[in-house]
Amino acid sequence: MRPTRIKDLDFKPRSSRPWRKLACKRLHWIAAGFLGASALLFLLSPQDDAAAVARPTANGYLELPLELPARDTVRRAPDIPAPVAASATEPAAAASVEPVIAAEEPEWQLVEVRPGDSLAKIFSNLGLSAKNMYEVLAAGEAAKTLTRLYPGEQLRLLIDDARLQALRYAVDESVTLHIDLEENGYTTALVAVPLEHHLAYKTAIIESSLYAAGKSAGLSDALIMQLAEIFGWDIDFALDIRAGDAFVVIHEEVYRDGEKIRDGNIVAAEFLNRGRSYRAVAFVDEEGNRDYYTPDGKSMRKAFLRSPVDFRRISSGFNPNRLHPVLGTKRPHRGVDYAAPTGTPIRAAGDGKIVHLGWKGGYGRTIIIQHGSRYSTLYAHMSGYAKGLKQGSRVRQGQIIGYVGSSGLATGPHLHYEFLVDGVHRNPVTVPLPEAQPIAKHLLPAFLEQTAPLVAQLDVLSRTEIALRLQQHSTGEN
Repeated sequence: MRPTRIKDLDFKPRSSRPWRKLACKRLHWIAAGFLGASALLFLLSPQDDAAAVARPTANGYLELPLELPARDTVRRAPDIPAPVAASATEPAAAASVEPVIAAEEPEWQLVEVRPGDSLAKIFSNLGLSAKNMYEVLAAGEAAKTLTRLYPGEQLRLLIDDARLQALRYAVDESVTLHIDLEENGYTTALVAVPLEHHLAYKTAIIESSLYAAGKSAGLSDALIMQLAEIFGWDIDFALDIRAGDAFVVIHEEVYRDGEKIRDGNIVAAEFLNRGRSYRAVAFVDEEGNRDYYTPDGKSMRKAFLRSPVDFRRISSGFNPNRLHPVLGTKRPHRGVDYAAPTGTPIRAAGDGKIVHLGWKGGYGRTIIIQHGSRYSTLYAHMSGYAKGLKQGSRVRQGQIIGYVGSSGLATGPHLHYEFLVDGVHRNPVTVPLPEAQPIAKHLLPAFLEQTAPLVAQLDVLSRTEIALRLQQHSTGEN
């Protein structure tokens, strides 16, 4: 038997077998038709993700996800509501969707209390009845605060159908009164509002006055006065200020609900006066008392204020050989005259006892205060005295004792101020003032720890902000 050769493996249908040729053709056509139909179905079917997101299961099938990704073949405008199923009692063609119109919510109304306003007047202006007001005031003890409203305060009210639904009133900056209408009537609550304290700084170069420089730097009147009080024992702001003096102030800002409501206290400050630097930092002791000290713990206070009135100009200085402006004769001027508008408050320069209160010749209305055994001060030409004072009254440093005027022999409103040591007149502007008590020794470590960051901040601001401003001032730059 001969071996099989490659040429013998011929799969071509032979002419002797025509049925095989016909069967093969039919099979080819069937296969082609099946493949074509499969391809057509494949092309026509949505293929975005069916196979991609299908998951194999344990039995070998592909499990389609419960929620297929949305297809883009049909898009619906977002403002068209989804179809609503027809009611069982109505034909589908008659189904419709009625538009739902939401009732308008009442809006809060802000009312600022004006002079002469009362709760009754405010309610009447808003169309609320007197009965409604009495219901609110009877809601609780806290509601009684609404009977004492002051100009500038604000009320927030929510009114619906001519009846108060809710009210908000700031009892003080950290407590708010809430009044709300419930099913059984009005309820009241005092809600604490947390305050936030942030630090800010201001710097300025003085051109004309402390007040003008402070305002240009963005300081409030209260902060300017506080700055003057802190350094008032060392600097006479009526006499000692010169153009080119400078200051830096680090102070608190008080915020409520993210909104600034006021300036807080100065926590640190530096004042450059005539080339000399004065620094002060705040310290709160164990009992909550705040005072100001030098960075090494010495009190900024002296036993006496350098000036008993807010910083103003000096119209006449200490002069033993002065010619009296009214009498025209040579008469020593043993004090200092501070020119200020009538009614400007006058403060006691130090703690002491009033030994004279009344008219004193050319001095007019005068107060004399004895401070211990060595010191006494005199305040003359007053327009009036503070209420409640009389001879023998004890006064504290900084307490208002009277008001600037022009009583007696005076050419205009001013304060005549004298300072005596052991009965001898001394120049109030230059006399050395005794020191107040420094930080107690047992508080010194806590003081240094608490104030060290403030001193460091003053160092940075002095080297940068103040140095730059002084350089600009010296070169005439803005």
